[in-house]
Amino acid sequence: MWLGVTSLGSKELMDELMHCDDLFYLHSLREPRDNQLEILIVKAAPNRSKAGLLPDSLKDRPELLLLAEGSCPIEPIPGRKKYRLYWVHYAAYMVTEEMVGSCGNYDGERYEGMRLRKYSTSSFLDHLARDTGNHHGLLLHYKITCLNHLVDVAAVNPPEVSLTD
Repeated sequence: MWLGVTSLGSKELMDELMHCDDLFYLHSLREPRDNQLEILIVKAAPNRSKAGLLPDSLKDRPELLLLAEGSCPIEPIPGRKKYRLYWVHYAAYMVTEEMVGSCGNYDGERYEGMRLRKYSTSSFLDHLARDTGNHHGLLLHYKITCLNHLVDVAAVNPPEVSLTD
């Protein structure tokens, strides 16, 4: 068992992620062993204490001050538990920077869920079918939509979902 993991029912946590409208940041992604995948995501919210402030990297751009007025960054919430999604075996995964991944043609894709999506039809599954000898019928496609990245995972089984510190 992973240290600090709280198991509250994988199916209930997966349903929660699929149907919530909270915002998330990708905290980490790693392969604990060959073909195993662990993803940690954390809830994020507007940080009102930084309203109207420009990050240090943009201080030399005074024209942005007007845009910053009344705005605030969306940041991970300190001290919140992280959702851990764990695949015992995956076929493929892809990590895409959020802005790049939000600019495509998604006609014909079918999915359920919001922040965690389960696809029945997708370009990712089509690509894998062409690239792997048509295992399309055997694979499930999940996408985790975070503020900083989009993560697509194809596997035979759904992930185990738990909460961790």
